[in-house]
Amino acid sequence: MSDSPAPLADPHIAFDPSEGRRDIVVLGSTGSIGTQAIDLVLRNPDRFRVTALSAAGGRIALLAEQAHRLRVRSVAVAREEAVPELREALRARYGTGEQLPEILAGPDAATQLAASDCHTVLNGITGSIGLAPTLAALEAGRTLALANKESLIVGGPLVKALAKPGQIIPVDSEHAALFQALAAGTRADVRKLVVTASGGPFRGRTRAELSRVTPEDALAHPTWAMGPVITVNSATLVNKGLEVIEAHLLYDIPFDRIEVVVHPQSYVHSMVEFTDGSTLAQATPPDMRGPIAIGIGWPERVPDAAPAFDWSTASTWEFFPLDDEAFPSVALARHVGELGGTAPAVFNAANEECVDAFLGGRLPFNGIMDTVTAVVGEHGTPGRGTSLTVPDVLEAETWARARARELAALAEKATAEARA
Repeated sequence: MSDSPAPLADPHIAFDPSEGRRDIVVLGSTGSIGTQAIDLVLRNPDRFRVTALSAAGGRIALLAEQAHRLRVRSVAVAREEAVPELREALRARYGTGEQLPEILAGPDAATQLAASDCHTVLNGITGSIGLAPTLAALEAGRTLALANKESLIVGGPLVKALAKPGQIIPVDSEHAALFQALAAGTRADVRKLVVTASGGPFRGRTRAELSRVTPEDALAHPTWAMGPVITVNSATLVNKGLEVIEAHLLYDIPFDRIEVVVHPQSYVHSMVEFTDGSTLAQATPPDMRGPIAIGIGWPERVPDAAPAFDWSTASTWEFFPLDDEAFPSVALARHVGELGGTAPAVFNAANEECVDAFLGGRLPFNGIMDTVTAVVGEHGTPGRGTSLTVPDVLEAETWARARARELAALAEKATAEARA
């Protein structure tokens, strides 16, 4: 391991904790990560200041409220048609004579903000559309608090080529946990990474039992409140497969030394096993404000960022092996991660399309991974061993989405004919 390249996320990198208040750009400000980050900033105005916000454009009233409360200089929306509504909402909140923030619009607006003048860019965008902002932030030399795992997964070589050692601070609860535990030893001391999974709402069910679950069942996550795509990904454990790829890329640990274990309580967010037999676990009650605080505040800790345990109350913490037969997503993710090239992009894009089909009632739950597996198999290994480019990723994603939709439509038709 000592001869391996420096990891993208390295808690041993020297940071200057005396920089004063940090200017933060929040991408995906109206989503789950963005709203919790803003809550953290508003409670710590001496530490952080948000200078710009971006959102897709579906929650304009909230975006305008955030802009006004934070007094940002710029606001961006991906949907250009949302600009008139946004301007009107801003005018309704700002006083007469007050200058409105600059408004950017279009698919590249978030990317523009990612390269703007600030200390840290928090990328809380959902999906692979976060790749361009991730690359822009890294190229501009910003510290990247990364909650958008998809951009790293689909564009791994591109991100690794741009990122300086330690420039990325992970915000996923699992990777923030690994980040903190890794601070206790050197890379040569690490035997393996242990990524925990809640098991989602279907822990303990067989593949046959999973064939009957509904979107409502899948959206009822037992411990975390998240958006619909991430929640379904947690139900299929695709999210955990993506996190295995992410851990490999962030910490430069081989796939065969990254283990997944089911921990229903979601108290232990991940663990690092060291060569002397010691295992360090990072544990907090389920709350994303803790990982967000690590992402935007490291190496300092933000007091009272999230709730702590009440150790005077008895509790039971359980750990179980992963059921690969009922949840084949993790094994498939390891496979595409080892293939490299555009294979991870195909896996992620096909899954997003299949989740959409499942939520729309066009694909059964087990059909998600069946279809993703078929798309990955048809794709083969293009791009392996070659220099990856953004056009390569976009082309692979476009093909994977189209093929996933075709296969989902065929499955829906076959189901309808069987019922007729």
